[in-house]
Amino acid sequence: METATSNQSLITIMDDIKSSKSPAVINYGASWCGVCSQTFPAFQELSNSFKRIKFVYADIDECPETTLHIRYTPTFQFYRDGEKVDEMFGAGEERLHDRLWLLS
Repeated sequence: METATSNQSLITIMDDIKSSKSPAVINYGASWCGVCSQTFPAFQELSNSFKRIKFVYADIDECPETTLHIRYTPTFQFYRDGEKVDEMFGAGEERLHDRLWLLS
């Protein structure tokens, strides 16, 4: 799993995702978000189950300029062939698993 630690690192990660044929998921969260803290361990565990998918975590407070479009945490965005193909808001390990299965 990769972590975006700044606006520049998220830009670099997004460039990699958009130029790749590999599927990817980005988890946009925040350190102060209780739901994010609850879902993060499951996100990490799922990254071990779906090896072909690139997993990325981005804290909206560490990447404020590049996450202005995020209105709810957690937000999960799913990419295939460099294009966003799905988005999920809120918690739900089973929902997340199902979307990852469809993406893989």
